[in-house]
Amino acid sequence: METFESIFNRAAGRKGGAAALEELLPRAKSARSLAAVPDRDVLAEMTRCVFRSGFVWKIIENKWPGFEDAFHAFDVTRCAMLSDEELEGLQNNTEIVRHGKKIASVRNNAQYILDVREEHGSYGGFLAQWPDDDFVDLWAHLKKGGDRLGGQTGRFFLRFIGRDTPSFSRDVVKALIDAGVVDKEPTSKKDLAATQEAFNAWRQESGRSFCEISRILACSVP
Repeated sequence: METFESIFNRAAGRKGGAAALEELLPRAKSARSLAAVPDRDVLAEMTRCVFRSGFVWKIIENKWPGFEDAFHAFDVTRCAMLSDEELEGLQNNTEIVRHGKKIASVRNNAQYILDVREEHGSYGGFLAQWPDDDFVDLWAHLKKGGDRLGGQTGRFFLRFIGRDTPSFSRDVVKALIDAGVVDKEPTSKKDLAATQEAFNAWRQESGRSFCEISRILACSVP
């Protein structure tokens, strides 16, 4: 497997030097800051990512005030108690995107947050307590416990809420292949385990977060 130093140097060469590359890197929240994220913000970000999936992001942003109104400012308890009739009525609300299954996901994800809150105090607290070296099982938790939070949607949610996680963009996948980690996009348990192992090794080598490593990988490919 290629060393992270080699990958970083190649990325820096493509982006005009190490300093220029550093300016492009994302930053994850600290565990303390993550634990302080209110559950309503968690539900809002889940909803934003679910509705963005397969859709024009700008439209969701333009309609976001309508989403805030329709879903009671993402009060988790109120959203978890939405009736079937209320969900059906929201499919006629022109202030939001009228996608029935995505609308229903708000109630389901509110209940998911409540379930996690019961055990961990808050969803942010749950994310802050999750082992730093195991993003693969965190992705699996989102997919199993949440609604429409598998794949890239769940990863985008984690990134935007501030939890450290890599992304699997086309360039990141290509860099993983070039580095000898996998030979295709990692989806199987074996390939995901290999990817986790590689990211853990690169983090230990570099002292960088997963989101920084992910961006550097993306910048390293032509």
